Amino acid sequence: MEYIAYILALVAAVALGASAGALLYRRVFNKRIGDANDLAKRIVGEARKEAQAQKKEILLQTQDDLFNQKRELESEFKEREREVKSRERKLDEMTERLEEKLTVATEKEHDLLQVEKGLARKERQLVESEEFLQGRIEEQEQRLAQIAGFTAEEAKTHLFSEIEAKTHHEAARMIRQIEMQARETADRKAREILCNVIQRYAGEYVNEQTVTAVSLPSEEMKGRIIGREGRNIRALEAATGVDLIIDDTPETVILSAYSPLRRQVAKMALERLIQDGRIHPARIEDIVQKCEQEMDTQVREIGEQATFDAGVHGIHPELVRLLGQLRYRTSFTQNILQHSLEVSALCGMMAAEVGMDVKKAKRAGLLHDLGKAVDHEVEGPHALIGADLAKKYNEGQDIIHAIAAHHEDQQTSTALAVLVQAADSISGARPGARKELLENYAKRLEDLEGIATACDGVTKAYAIQAGREIRVMVNSDQVDDDTTYMLCKEISEKIENNLTYPGQIRVTVIRERRAVGFAK
Repeated sequence: MEYIAYILALVAAVALGASAGALLYRRVFNKRIGDANDLAKRIVGEARKEAQAQKKEILLQTQDDLFNQKRELESEFKEREREVKSRERKLDEMTERLEEKLTVATEKEHDLLQVEKGLARKERQLVESEEFLQGRIEEQEQRLAQIAGFTAEEAKTHLFSEIEAKTHHEAARMIRQIEMQARETADRKAREILCNVIQRYAGEYVNEQTVTAVSLPSEEMKGRIIGREGRNIRALEAATGVDLIIDDTPETVILSAYSPLRRQVAKMALERLIQDGRIHPARIEDIVQKCEQEMDTQVREIGEQATFDAGVHGIHPELVRLLGQLRYRTSFTQNILQHSLEVSALCGMMAAEVGMDVKKAKRAGLLHDLGKAVDHEVEGPHALIGADLAKKYNEGQDIIHAIAAHHEDQQTSTALAVLVQAADSISGARPGARKELLENYAKRLEDLEGIATACDGVTKAYAIQAGREIRVMVNSDQVDDDTTYMLCKEISEKIENNLTYPGQIRVTVIRERRAVGFAK
């Protein structure tokens, strides 16, 4: 019984302890939950405070960015406003300068008219003087016939010899004065126009060679281009008409041909064959044929672009194609198409200066060397060939004449033809436009000096400034001042008739007298 009572007491104690533990655990659990709730509330509060702070910072940053952008926009607006004002000032200054130039041009035109009137007056005086001299000659003939018994022819011969001896220097002096006055006004006006036109035009200079280099991806490609027993290279040369030079130059093949058009087709075909990798005679012929078709299309596009650049429209499509071919022709290393565009621009500017039709002048300048596109196929001077082509495709008569006369194959009869001649000379003679072989250059200088030294009274002659000027020294005992002027004209005429040269050559005749004495 005691043992059972002990067990019961022990069970009661355990039950009491378990209830007390459960109560204690519940209190601890509730406390932890309360602490966790407090912690969560505190964390949420801090997070809200931090979010508010970040929100304020973001708002402040946004306001700063907006303020900076506003300030930048205001600065940019002020800068553009300053640029606009600066441009307005420049336009005003340009307007003032143009008005001043117009005033000066009007004054010069008035002066030129006055000079022309003076020349007309002097011409009338010369005619009157000639009539007076003719009357005196007739009187002398009658007196000589009555007194000396001379025949009319004998008296005329004697009288002419006397007049020629007496008036030779006077006539030379009068001619020099008249020509100097006319040249001063005409040359000054022409120089102003030409200088203005040359300064306004800025053209490119293109140098063409007779060979073209094609880069290879590797040395192994040379063997593939040659092919078995050289069949590939022979097929390529036969299809394009171009010589292929394969030497020790690393990873390079040289294409050699006089025609740049053929070289371009060969280059396009070779590059495509290298890229394709299939190199055999049938493939070569196919690629070359496609490249020729593409080149024909490209030539037409080049011609159309040239007409667009020159501002010339309504040209026959066949003439446009011939213009495109000029891109692959050269003269003294000057590209013919670029030269034609230069001549077109120069003709337009000079036509505007002298009051001619600008569009017609540009058209004539662009087409003036058209014959060079086919002069290797048609016999005759390229100027006449170009005129025939222009006539065939319904160009105007004045355009046809300007083309035919720009190298004096026909006598110039219109101002447009003279304009094209001048523009062609400017484009070909400007520095760096053309090159000349050394042998031809040296021969031209020798011929230039030989023409001068062959004249009577000349002691020495020197060609200077690359043949652009020749200075002639004369014997002062044999040549006087008036004869010096006549000698200068004689040498100039001989150079014009016997030499071919670009631009113009200045002839300067120098006569000096030296006195030498000895003090003993």
